[in-house]
Amino acid sequence: MKYDLVTTEAQLAELCERIASEPTIAFDTEFVSEHSYRPQLCLVQVAAGGRMAVIDTMVLSDLTPFWNLLSSGKHQSLVHAGREEVGFSLTSIGVPPANLFDLQIAAGLVGLEYPAGYSSLVQKLLGQSPQKGETRTDWRRRPLTDRQMQYALTDVIFLEPMRDRLCERLERLGRMEWLQTEMAAWLDDVVAGYRRDRWRRTSGISGLSARCKAIVRELWQWRESEAERRDIPVRRVLRDDLIVELAKRQSDDLASIRNIRGMERGDLKHAMPALAESIRRGLDVNESDLPRGRAPRELPPQLNLLGQFLSSALGSICREADLAASLVGGPNDVRELVAYRLDMAHPDDPPPALAQGWRAEVVGSLIDDLLAGKTAIRISNPKSEQPLKFETRG
Repeated sequence: MKYDLVTTEAQLAELCERIASEPTIAFDTEFVSEHSYRPQLCLVQVAAGGRMAVIDTMVLSDLTPFWNLLSSGKHQSLVHAGREEVGFSLTSIGVPPANLFDLQIAAGLVGLEYPAGYSSLVQKLLGQSPQKGETRTDWRRRPLTDRQMQYALTDVIFLEPMRDRLCERLERLGRMEWLQTEMAAWLDDVVAGYRRDRWRRTSGISGLSARCKAIVRELWQWRESEAERRDIPVRRVLRDDLIVELAKRQSDDLASIRNIRGMERGDLKHAMPALAESIRRGLDVNESDLPRGRAPRELPPQLNLLGQFLSSALGSICREADLAASLVGGPNDVRELVAYRLDMAHPDDPPPALAQGWRAEVVGSLIDDLLAGKTAIRISNPKSEQPLKFETRG
C-alpha cells in the first residue's frame, strides 16, 4: 500500500489541505496506554479520497491542524471503536471530530455482533482477512518497519468500503436515524468521561453517604493531579478500593491512614500528608455543598428473576429483528423497564433505555405486552436458532 509519511508541519499542512474537501475521512490511531497518565499517541493513519497517509506523532507532536480539520466541515469522520480517537481530539482541541460514523455501532444495528472486532467485520462484510502479527508492537519505538506501517494502514483502508456495506443494510432496514441517535448518545458518554465530575465513576461509591462522597471527590482529584504530574496511570497512584476505604473511615489521622491494608507501599508513605489534607478538605465541605445522590430504591427480589427471564426473550426479539442484543440492552435494562412499568422506579428517574426511542419500538412494547399478559412465550423448536415463539393471546 502506498502512503505519505507525515513528519513535518509543512507536510501536515499539505495533507490537511489535500483532504479538506473530501466527503469522507477515515482515520485510526496506534497508541500505548499502559505506562502513562494519558494514552501516548504514536501514529495516526488516514484514508481519504483514495489516498493514505501516516502521521508520525512521535516526531510531529502538535496535531492541532489535523484535529481542527476533523472537527469542522461537512465530511463524515469514519472510525471503528473510536473512543480513544475521539479522546485524542478532545484532549487536543476540546471538541470531537464532526459527523462521526462508528462502524462498530452500525454493525450492531444490522444484526452483526457487538462489539465486533475490526478483523471480524472485514471478514463478514468484505470477505477479506486483514494481515495480523503486529498486535504486540511497541508503537513508540523507531524506526518502524514497513511491515508495521502496512499493518497500521490496514486499520483504515477497509473503513470506507465497510461503511458502504453497512449503510446499504441500514437503509434497507430503515435504521439510519437509529444510528444517528446511537452515535449522539455514544458521543455524549465519551465526552462525559473527560469532565471533572467523572469521580462519580469511582468503583464502590454507590452506597456511601454524601460526606464520604465529598472525601472521595477530593481524593480522586488529588489522584488525577498526581498521576498527571508523574505521567503514570491513575491505578498506579491509588486504587479505587483504597479511596473508598479512606472515605469510609472519615479520618485524616496519619496513623489511621497507615493502618489500612494496601497503604504500605513506599510511594504512598510519602503521600500520606497529601492524602490527609484531601480527606480534611472533604470533611470541611459545607453541608450545602456536599455531593448529593439519591439512595438506590430497594426493589423486590422477583425483579431479578423477571430480568433474567425476560433478557432471554430480549435476545430472541433482537435476533428476529437483526439487532445485536448486547447493543440493545441486558438484564439490568430489563429490570429497569419492569420496575418502571410496575411503578417501582423512583418518580424522578428518567424513563429507562428500553422505554425510549427505537428500543421501545422494537423491544419495550413487546415486553410491555408480556408483562400485561397480552403476549405469551412458548418453545416452538428446541433445536432451532430461534427456539422461542411469541404469540398474541386472544
